Amino acid sequence: MKNIQEKLTKNQQIVFDLLELSNEPLKAYSILFNIQEKGMKSPLQVYRALDKLMKLGKVHKIESKNAFIACKNSNCSALTSTSFLICEKCDKVTEIKDDKISAYFSKISNKYNLEYSKHNLEVYGLCKDCKNKN
Repeated sequence: MKNIQEKLTKNQQIVFDLLELSNEPLKAYSILFNIQEKGMKSPLQVYRALDKLMKLGKVHKIESKNAFIACKNSNCSALTSTSFLICEKCDKVTEIKDDKISAYFSKISNKYNLEYSKHNLEVYGLCKDCKNKN
């Protein structure tokens, strides 16, 4: 497999670098605000970069927040089915990589006469650090 850096355009790399450094999911306009000095001036440029990064499996969308995070799993294959643990206090996101989740949803779907194809699971609670602060 080719190095992922070779596949990214300049704009994609700028967006990906910002998301990798972020400790929380970022909305598209927040991304744009943070990278305007690097030459990206249009929301369309950000959305195009995000779309491609998601197709490559390098970025995931947190649907409930309409925000994006860089994938921390180097061998991530979750292009359509994603599962996240999200801290309600600090917004820390942990991606769950467990094939049992998809198998479970497939089994439940079959029970209700639905053919399972994908999922987006977001579980909210307090991370260990925030729980210890209370």
